Amino acid sequence: MDTRTNPTLLKQHLIDPAICIRCGACEAACPIQAISHDANNYVVDPSICEQCLACIPGCPTGAIDNWRMVPKARAYALDEQFGWFDLPEELTPAQLAEFGVASPDEDAGVAEAPQTLAQSKAALAVEPTEGGVPASPAGGHTARTPPWSAAHAYVNLYGARAAQKTVTATCTGNVRVTEVGKDYDTHHVILDFGAMPFPMLEGQSIGVIAPGLDARGQPHFARQYSVASARNGERPGYNNVSLTIKRVLEDYEGNPVRGVASNFMCDLKVGDKVEVIGPFGATFLMPNHPKSHIVMICTGTGSAPMRAMTEWRRRLRKSGKFEGGKLLLFFGARSKEELPYFGPLQSLPRDFIDIHFAFSRTPGQPKTYVQDRLRERAADLAPLLQDGNCFFYVCGLKAMEDGVMQALRDVAQGAGLNWDEVGERLKKEGRLHLETY
Repeated sequence: MDTRTNPTLLKQHLIDPAICIRCGACEAACPIQAISHDANNYVVDPSICEQCLACIPGCPTGAIDNWRMVPKARAYALDEQFGWFDLPEELTPAQLAEFGVASPDEDAGVAEAPQTLAQSKAALAVEPTEGGVPASPAGGHTARTPPWSAAHAYVNLYGARAAQKTVTATCTGNVRVTEVGKDYDTHHVILDFGAMPFPMLEGQSIGVIAPGLDARGQPHFARQYSVASARNGERPGYNNVSLTIKRVLEDYEGNPVRGVASNFMCDLKVGDKVEVIGPFGATFLMPNHPKSHIVMICTGTGSAPMRAMTEWRRRLRKSGKFEGGKLLLFFGARSKEELPYFGPLQSLPRDFIDIHFAFSRTPGQPKTYVQDRLRERAADLAPLLQDGNCFFYVCGLKAMEDGVMQALRDVAQGAGLNWDEVGERLKKEGRLHLETY
């Protein structure tokens, strides 16, 4: 017996709060808004979820891939899920019988979702917006596979389901990377893992657990940060990583709030200890083959993985091990004073990286965004969209995503290309990767 032949039984989709790192990938990928969150947990609404599985591939920890067989009349409600610290245990056959529901056969413990393949495809369908770009979450645009030449990524070496829950790192550096005296406070933090193994690749992320307890008297949730250093360390040959972290002092509505992890990290002193989990991420990885070109599009701290990729290429070039491959960077901020690493970026050779800044709040200047810069370089980008050796990376605030995707569509169409075909090929070949938050 399974959920298709027993209308009183539900295979409920749940998110494990013990290992979720609250990255938001699942909510962004859900095409029907069945996933939501509060200050504590991400949850799945059983009255909306159609079990299309669109949210599964993007989860870096596996927290999203959890299921419980329950009576439909007693499905776990959202209020109940929001209060969880751990997933509930599986209901036993005796417990199901108490609800008047027969237990599923042993071989139906992982029964298929109760809908047809056609229904699953329909759940993933999205309607175009007026501008022509599908009203799709990041999960609809981004590739689910890494570039074919990417190095192997290690993931989840430390965490709730790993043999060791956390690893302790030591702060060995903390430098402000936005202009001193401005409100926008962004730091470059270096963490050293000593003798503990923590292999990282450009494009991966870690989870940081701030000390102390939250308002519920529980340990703080891990906060996710992309690494800003190359695979052989911020300092080559050392077991360390760097992060780009903005101090959070207000929420998205502008209300005062002090971000627990961001302020903890931005206030670190050399020698301070930090509990870390991860690494996370196996798709947002850079290509390694010599002919590969990389187009990087970012805003704010979304520059972290772009800095990592650029630094690895710079080291390869310096050692004479990488001769080809273009680097293009489109970097947006409100002003140059608020743009991380603005000074160091000016010193990079122009024959190594082609940089285009976009500032939206420069006094006396028109507002310019990264998508505007993309359109300005349409003649150069159109051939790269068709080049199987070119890979596109987008990282930054969620608000930038639609504008960037529309600009890429415009570039393609301006060159007489069919964007639907081009975009699908970019995804299929692992050449378009988005991380927006």
